[in-house]
Amino acid sequence: MNRGPGGALVVLAAGLSSRMKKSAAAARSGTADAGDAIAKSKSMIGVGKEGRPFLDYLLLNARSAGYDDIVIVVGEHDAEIRARYERPGEVTGGVSVSFAVQRVSPGRAKPGGTADALLCAMRERRDWRGGKFTVCNSDNLYSPDAMRRLLETPHPCALIDYDRDALRVSDARIAQFAVLEKDARGFLRGIIEKPGPEDIARLRDARGRIGVSMNIWRFSYDMILGPLETVPLHPVRGEKELPVAVGLLIHERPGSMFAIPLSEHVPDLTSFEDIAEVRKYLAAHQ
Repeated sequence: MNRGPGGALVVLAAGLSSRMKKSAAAARSGTADAGDAIAKSKSMIGVGKEGRPFLDYLLLNARSAGYDDIVIVVGEHDAEIRARYERPGEVTGGVSVSFAVQRVSPGRAKPGGTADALLCAMRERRDWRGGKFTVCNSDNLYSPDAMRRLLETPHPCALIDYDRDALRVSDARIAQFAVLEKDARGFLRGIIEKPGPEDIARLRDARGRIGVSMNIWRFSYDMILGPLETVPLHPVRGEKELPVAVGLLIHERPGSMFAIPLSEHVPDLTSFEDIAEVRKYLAAHQ
């Protein structure tokens, strides 16, 4: 079945949540939040009323944006995510959810990275061939507007180009965000990981704007498949990373990925301290 331009979405939720668990352990708070942060996947930490997990809100935003076919990539030992979302209902807004399992290869201690996770989803959903889909992290609360812009873009591949100054995060954290290099037409030319001051100065546009990636993308199934299959392991982290696969794609096909500019905050769950901030955001926006 070729879904064409339909509302297909992949949510990457198979990570080990290492930074969250370490920060929660270091906090030594002894609270229920700390227990959740240490025991659960980040996306399943209770942040809403009656302990609703973070992932509920991302899926509801996806439904609001028009996505009706969602694949969640889970780890091989996951039970909690599957148990909550395997049946359409209130927690998903009635949207169909299926699962792809990212297994840990023999000889490895952790999953193979975000590019490997996406490839697992694509192999599970070969019926998406010939069409397009969106992919995002499970620990960022992307707005319906951002998700809708990707769903509706006429370009075969795209990403949201977030205004660096509109993200309400600390200077220390934002300095770690990948910066986007674009051509004069707005197409992606490169992704600069851990940019230095010289990169920031070079990549500011005429208005002083710096665009960053928050890892939400729109792909042509057929165009991204090859780069995902050939992306190398990162020499330090030992993972196959999605931004590297995107780099291969735009090297092979210049002008294939459009950067959609957007200025808004994106709540996320990176560390233990973020739980309280996400709760405040949800209380103000629900």
